[in-house]
Amino acid sequence: MRKSKRRHRALLAVCLNLVALLFSTTAFITTYWCEGTQRVPKPNCGKGTKTNCINYNGDDSHNESNPNVVHYSWETGDDRFLFRYFHTGIWYSCEENINGSGEKCRSFIDLAPASEKGVLWLSVVSEVLFILLLVVGFSLMCLEFFQSNNVVDGLKLNAFSAVFTVLSGLLGMVAHMMYTQVLQVTVSLGPEDWRPHSWDYGWSFCLAWCSFTCCMAASVTTLNSYTKTVIEFGHKHKIFEQALQEEQSFTDHNALKYIKDRSVNSVSSSLEISDEEARNMRKSVLSSAAADLGDIPESLGEESQKKEREAPVSYNLGELPDAAQYGRMGKLSIPKN
Repeated sequence: MRKSKRRHRALLAVCLNLVALLFSTTAFITTYWCEGTQRVPKPNCGKGTKTNCINYNGDDSHNESNPNVVHYSWETGDDRFLFRYFHTGIWYSCEENINGSGEKCRSFIDLAPASEKGVLWLSVVSEVLFILLLVVGFSLMCLEFFQSNNVVDGLKLNAFSAVFTVLSGLLGMVAHMMYTQVLQVTVSLGPEDWRPHSWDYGWSFCLAWCSFTCCMAASVTTLNSYTKTVIEFGHKHKIFEQALQEEQSFTDHNALKYIKDRSVNSVSSSLEISDEEARNMRKSVLSSAAADLGDIPESLGEESQKKEREAPVSYNLGELPDAAQYGRMGKLSIPKN
């Protein structure tokens, strides 16, 4: 969705730049920056001129140029003049041919006052640079529009096209203003046979300023596309860095937890092995102790019997049995020492 919007903005900038290029080129080569009428004296009526001329004394034969003949005309005021149409551009000024069909054209640079010719040449150079920079900007915009797979290369082309378009717009504005100044001075101080009676700016002048408007609109659209792309790219990069940091912290946490769990398991396993070994050792000790204790009573019994046999026997006389008892019990046997 964002890519389609970016392509739409790029297409709009290309169209605006193309319109500006067409308008500026048309205005530069046409001669309709200024249009109006010029007041010129009517010619004398003759054999080839029957209308829009001065008929002296009502007789065509007296209209021939003869210095010895006095001519009288009953036309006064503006009736003695013709108002012919003219139009002027950067290069030429064309006027209506009142004596025939078609137009007569002459160089506007020759018509301009001497004090304004330098400014006029500067305006011409600025107009040429304006058109050339428009061509460069249009080429870069087309290249960015048709080869916009790489975002970084597209941003570079977008930035350069915006710079060239802005510079062309500024040069176009300066050129139009300088030519307007020269045209106004020429209208006031130009040759007598050219000075207009009434005049106004023509459609070439309107095309020139429309080209400037379209050029600046194209530059603004290009800068807008560049700015939005940079902001989106920076936002995506920031989100990517945050996700990478979170993933890295999560990975570090899991790794630390794994190391701790593994150390605890290793310690517990070692403790279990130690307990098992201790139990085995305890069992072996107890079995050996039981074997030794089993031998102790027999030895103790033998020693006690030996001591009883070796110990002297002493009898209490009061306790000795009498003879009758001996007779009944049998012979008393007293052990010897």
